[in-house]
Amino acid sequence: MAPAPEQAQTGNPIGPHPSFIQVAKPYMFQQQIQSQLMIMGTNPSREDQFRLQGVTWINDVRIALQLPVRTFCTAVTYYHRFRLIHKDTEYQYQDAAAAALLTACKIEDTLKKSRDILCAAHNLKHSAADHLSSDDSVFEGPSKVVIGLERLMLEASVFDFRVRYPQKHLIKLVKKGGIQKDVAQVAYQVMLDLYRTFAPLKQTCSTMAFACVELATLIVEKQKGWRGPPYKKWWTSRSEIMETMLDLLDLYTHFQKQSLVGPSHHIDKFINIRLKINQELDEKKLPRHTEHYELPRNNGNRANIKTPKTPITPASPTEVRLNGRDVASPATMSPKSSSSGRRGIGTRGQDGTVRFMLDANTAKEERDTVNEYFRNEFEDYEVEVEETVPVEPIPTLHTNNRRGPHHDGRHGRDHHHHHFNKRMRR
Repeated sequence: MAPAPEQAQTGNPIGPHPSFIQVAKPYMFQQQIQSQLMIMGTNPSREDQFRLQGVTWINDVRIALQLPVRTFCTAVTYYHRFRLIHKDTEYQYQDAAAAALLTACKIEDTLKKSRDILCAAHNLKHSAADHLSSDDSVFEGPSKVVIGLERLMLEASVFDFRVRYPQKHLIKLVKKGGIQKDVAQVAYQVMLDLYRTFAPLKQTCSTMAFACVELATLIVEKQKGWRGPPYKKWWTSRSEIMETMLDLLDLYTHFQKQSLVGPSHHIDKFINIRLKINQELDEKKLPRHTEHYELPRNNGNRANIKTPKTPITPASPTEVRLNGRDVASPATMSPKSSSSGRRGIGTRGQDGTVRFMLDANTAKEERDTVNEYFRNEFEDYEVEVEETVPVEPIPTLHTNNRRGPHHDGRHGRDHHHHHFNKRMRR
């Protein structure tokens, strides 16, 4: 008979799964971003191209709908976080950008329906004679797709509605630093270009404000050598500011035409500015990316992990990215599907519930409390037990010589017990 299950033997039913906790991370490091892109197997050229196209789409539709700049900042932040979790092959970048803008409109209280966003994007591509209204039946299917992606946007951001607005810090810094009006206008445009990079996920508002103002002075070639107020009062450092400026210069040198400030200036100017900043990095012995740690080494060699490199020229997408079907349907896509790049928190509805928290200390305390019930404690006891050791008989010469009936000690050349040396004694 099969043994009874453990639940019936102990009498204590197994309780529900303690669930998984995912803590919000308002800031990320460059090393984390690169490792996440590498885990998903993202093509660097495709990643750069779709990232820039998505941000451009959000900015154009935002201007058409006359939405404030804070909605643009929130939408782009959600768009970047979404793309760090889901592969590019799971959705179309237009749908993801529309879902990010829809989520930002609700967070910033600039309410717009999904149909309004899709209608504005459609009218931007067509002439006035082909404009449609938001009530048109053409937008019914895409609207459901955008609403389905909205839930994934919130999960990708861990339901963290805290968004930074560096434009406020930029205006304060311009006033306190005595920046001229034309330089301030360029700095504001540079701030918008900054959201085409991953810098808003890595840096604080004060760091981004300092970087945009200083880079604007170098581009306009006015007020050179400006440093502004002390960095400590604004809770920033020189290495973080230089990292942000280099991120912007990477955008202006590699993707000059896809930015706002880049087409207005020659590329040689950006290259010269980049050389000066790199020279300052070498003189001060500062890293390219702050808070960067070397990977662990195995037998003197690094782990077999490669960091994706930023291409010099972007590659145009050649394949249509659909959700494995004839029509893209991100609304039915699981947030942690088999093709998703992020794993480890379990399949929803099977291994346990995923809960999102903003406070890391609260999550740690809850984990410690739950671990007490899953900890296996053992006690070791030493018990002395007497054992009888069998005594083996000692072998004798008589017992060793018994080899068979023909070896009774009476035949053979070794019969005599006396041994004589055959060598002649001299």
